[in-house]
Amino acid sequence: MDSVDLNVLKSVQQWQRAGHAVALYTVVQTWGTAPRPPGAMLALRDDGVVIGSVSGGCIEDDLIQRLQDGRLQRGTAVELITYGVSREEAARFGLPCGGTLRLAQEWVDDGTWVNELLQRCADHLLVARVVDLQSGKVTLQTAERGDVLSFDEQHLRAIYGPRWRLLLIGAGQLSRYVTAMARMLDFEVLICDPREEFSHGWEHEDARFIPGMPDEAVLTIQADERTAIVALTHDPRLDDMALLTALDSQAFYVGALGSRVNSEKRRDNLLQLGLSVEAVGRLYGPIGVRIGSHTPAEIALSLLAQIVALKNGVALA
Repeated sequence: MDSVDLNVLKSVQQWQRAGHAVALYTVVQTWGTAPRPPGAMLALRDDGVVIGSVSGGCIEDDLIQRLQDGRLQRGTAVELITYGVSREEAARFGLPCGGTLRLAQEWVDDGTWVNELLQRCADHLLVARVVDLQSGKVTLQTAERGDVLSFDEQHLRAIYGPRWRLLLIGAGQLSRYVTAMARMLDFEVLICDPREEFSHGWEHEDARFIPGMPDEAVLTIQADERTAIVALTHDPRLDDMALLTALDSQAFYVGALGSRVNSEKRRDNLLQLGLSVEAVGRLYGPIGVRIGSHTPAEIALSLLAQIVALKNGVALA
């Protein structure tokens, strides 16, 4: 789940606790070129306040207008709303030529599922929210990586999960550039560096320090399939400690800073330390896609391009 969806549900939780009625909209189907993908959400409070997005803005305006002019009526059943059927309506709502999207509108009368879903995400679990369109009943199920939103006119099954995480071993200059870019890409950034002299200035950065040695940090965060781990200290005493544990974890990406020659030496060393050939084969090194990077900012860009490609299921040459 990215921060937009997370903030939508957190706002629903807060608004409900404050006594507001809340309508939740989810994009369930799109045809042609739609502005937002299936699963995108928007919450509308009973006084017209909104959070989230289902379009570029025009549909949001129409949903608010439906509330204000009385067309938005409370009920238990989930209502389906379609925008962009005709060329004129697509133009009216700012949809791309030929674009059509369908929304599921539901009233969040019982916030129990919201609380549980947010807690599961905080526990770094994937969860499916299944909505019965006739009754409006919501049930939560365990989801698997690769599950996607499904909709069959009777049930909506939407997938939610924890934010993607990036654990950086080392708090040096490069890590600051990586952190800044990773946060813009909506990663939760974690830092481990037992060297106290490198911690100065990080109190103003949007990253969380994990105490202990690098191998302990990998175990502490329980690295899973939504976690990337990168060793950036250039000190094998720290980097290799992290790699020994990370390469045997479920992390979808494990990389280490270093030249091609040093990377091959590192692989040989990891084999000698007892890692399997399969585990060592998972190591990315040198890190990043080839863009001729030299400066810390360029290296950070190259690294994150590689991580995001793997996150999005794009095969790298």
